[in-house]
Amino acid sequence: MRISSPIPVSLLACLILALAGLAWAVQEQSAKPAEAQKTAESPAPADVTTKGSVEASGQRIDFTAVAGTITVGATDAEDAQLGPEGRPQPGSQLALSEPKNPAEAPPVAQMFYVAYLKNGANAEGRPVTFFYNGGPGSSTMWLHLGSLGPKHVVTNGDTHLPAAPYQLVDNPDCLLDVSDEVFIDMPGTGFGGLAGRDAEKAFWGVDQDAGAFARFIVRFLTKYNRWNSPKYIFGESYGTTRSAVLANVLEKGKSVDLNGVILLSQIFNFTSDIDAAKRNPGVDLPYVLALPTFAATAWYHKKLPQQPAALEPFLKEVEDFALGGYMHALALGTGLSDAEKQQVAEKLHAYTSLPAAYWMKADLRVNGGEFEKTFEDTEDMTTGRYDTRFLGPTIDPLSEGSEYDPQDAAISSAYTALINSYLRNDLKYGAGQTYVPQALFDGVHWDWTRHEQEGGFGSAGGTNVSADLADAMKTNPHLKVMVNGGYYDMATPFFGAMYEEEHLPIPASLAKNIEYDWYESGHMVYVREECRKQLHDRVAAFIRGSESGSE
Repeated sequence: MRISSPIPVSLLACLILALAGLAWAVQEQSAKPAEAQKTAESPAPADVTTKGSVEASGQRIDFTAVAGTITVGATDAEDAQLGPEGRPQPGSQLALSEPKNPAEAPPVAQMFYVAYLKNGANAEGRPVTFFYNGGPGSSTMWLHLGSLGPKHVVTNGDTHLPAAPYQLVDNPDCLLDVSDEVFIDMPGTGFGGLAGRDAEKAFWGVDQDAGAFARFIVRFLTKYNRWNSPKYIFGESYGTTRSAVLANVLEKGKSVDLNGVILLSQIFNFTSDIDAAKRNPGVDLPYVLALPTFAATAWYHKKLPQQPAALEPFLKEVEDFALGGYMHALALGTGLSDAEKQQVAEKLHAYTSLPAAYWMKADLRVNGGEFEKTFEDTEDMTTGRYDTRFLGPTIDPLSEGSEYDPQDAAISSAYTALINSYLRNDLKYGAGQTYVPQALFDGVHWDWTRHEQEGGFGSAGGTNVSADLADAMKTNPHLKVMVNGGYYDMATPFFGAMYEEEHLPIPASLAKNIEYDWYESGHMVYVREECRKQLHDRVAAFIRGSESGSE
């Protein structure tokens, strides 16, 4: 998880707002003894190493787990002056000019991670995959305990989980059969910390964030002697946005050729965000790209006037209409005749079950929140955003759009409880510390503008990192890209990901380096057991097919 709209204070990846108040070094400070507080100003707690095993892919895999932090500077120049322990190296400019007041020191971030390393494997030839979630502002507890790690949270189909105790079990779909795994929490989340002058501004932004992750990866490769390992990055949601920029930074700025970029629930171009579409009149692409997800949702809930037998052939028909008659009708604007408009509304009714009169009243343009609120309106139920298979009671029957996400509400407590329990009890890390699942944006906004990368375009509400990934692919023509998405994901519709990839500014010869994998699940495809197995099998095949770097 997670993805936000272009307005960072409404971070759609924000989960558990009450727990966000536990963020690093804020109100919670007064609730604990001073000696229990940890910030990046003090030495990071020592890494903790534990041993474990998991039955995955029909084999027992013994592994070593390392939980700890790696400290990075806010710029390459400042980072180069930090020693392995994250402190200024003796004699460096940073050390010589270190101020007496730590708050005035150059900003640094202690980034928390957990690495799972298969015992007995040849480290040099063994692939390593770096995982991270999105937000922006989310920790990586979702991928860590939901997807391809050694453990996974047991969920309850498409319904709300009962309250604790929750279940964390061995993951038979763990990726350790083909790759070592590193789960990284972004600066200011997890057990990490920020310190120094304007530290939040130094790390919370499109380019700032990608730079921090690049420096983390380089330091990890050095610390664990993995420079000659096949390397993959795996980002979910805003993590895919990060991946596009990060791949470009690694390829062009760090001389690190990646073997593969694995994307889950992708969004590169925020002008196509279906939740923000009404704030950007004249740009109709969001409505076009979300229509297949509307249709998939109606198919899943068996609400269509004529229910097709199979989902994918039906979606292909909807996609053709979306790029054809629907896009044409929207492009005509007020020039569309009433008769033509009625015809399109009737077609939209047939594909989504929303009444034609509703489509007419909406001027053929229904955003994500309106669909989620209206789809099951007669039952006073709201449809999930991250996963439209989920339904929950509507909070305000008179509201125009949805007011919460039933899927988010259904599983967030379980993930929050179990990440805290697992890290402390199994990995023996975090005593006396607060795990921050979501960064607290307290008066500090995510910086969506582009500062360092020539390839990307960004402004408030208009960030587009497609050119970053395109530049990385052109710089390294062997780079493979894997696009994964759920049919029931309203936050980052799968058809939008396909559209973005098919419009990357790359030569046609590089298009063959991109593969597409879709699942009958939502934003977090792995919460559905059969889809988690599919995800493992497809990612494993992708790694096996690209780890040599050959065509």
